[in-house]
Amino acid sequence: MQHSAASTPAGPYKILVVDDDPDIVELLEYNLRKEGYEVATAPDGRKALEVAPQFGPDIILLDVMMPHLDGIAACRELRAMPRFKDTYILFLTARSEEFSEVAAFDAGADDYLSKPIKPRALMSRLAAVVRRDLEPTAPQSDVIDINGLRIDRTGFAVYQDGRKITLPKKEFELLAFLAASPHKVFGRDELLQNIWGNDVFVLARTVDVHVRKVREKVGEHHIQTIKGVGYKFNSDN
Repeated sequence: MQHSAASTPAGPYKILVVDDDPDIVELLEYNLRKEGYEVATAPDGRKALEVAPQFGPDIILLDVMMPHLDGIAACRELRAMPRFKDTYILFLTARSEEFSEVAAFDAGADDYLSKPIKPRALMSRLAAVVRRDLEPTAPQSDVIDINGLRIDRTGFAVYQDGRKITLPKKEFELLAFLAASPHKVFGRDELLQNIWGNDVFVLARTVDVHVRKVREKVGEHHIQTIKGVGYKFNSDN
């Protein structure tokens, strides 16, 4: 039986939209339902904490600045509930807001999107989350094709639009590791442990230097810096 990007064998994916702007809620609700998602909404963080346990969302879209209880506080409280410990939470943020990415990730966010929300970008991000959930045991592919890059992990080779780019081993491992989990943010310590290992003494700055070198070779936009947190691979064009 075929399932759409928005559904699983257990039924449609449930998404809770939390925002105090009714126009944004209406836009998101319309687009999400059109893609086959089941949607519930809440106008603020406090209401979200009431709706979430009843609705049981698989994904939560959370505005940052809201009355009664803001997104950061609501995210922290949701993460404290065992059933929402691993629920995918994506923040919606206005560029004009004094928004701290560090605070969002500290509160337990998985990712964020800047307003104005482009429905197509949001849908592709959500479809990737659903695919990831549906294939938890999928073997890691030896080749990653992402955002114009082809990363061959067996041959330690990177191709951009058919052109081969040569990277030293550690730079290649860093790029491949980040690209294998696009949109997941990794702290410097986590990257050091996964790529250099516990038994090698290297400074956190080593990661920054390697990221800079990778960017010089494959382009600035592939690896995004999350200030005060670390890095993530950006799979959006």
